[in-house]
Amino acid sequence: MAKRGKVNLARPDWCKACGICVEVCPVEVLELGPERIEIAYPDNCVGCENCELSCPDFVLKVVKENDE
Repeated sequence: MAKRGKVNLARPDWCKACGICVEVCPVEVLELGPERIEIAYPDNCVGCENCELSCPDFVLKVVKENDE
């Protein structure tokens, strides 16, 4: 089975809307909102963890799941 992931806002209040995560997402799951990032297309998440690894404030968490 292919592994996928779901990106979650683990600590939304910590987001300073820097936009780094939006830039590194290869499938454009995230969008920059007025105060913080928004998970605009959660079903497109491929679980690459680019957003989680690039976030300087540990706002995002990618949870792996099995694609059944």
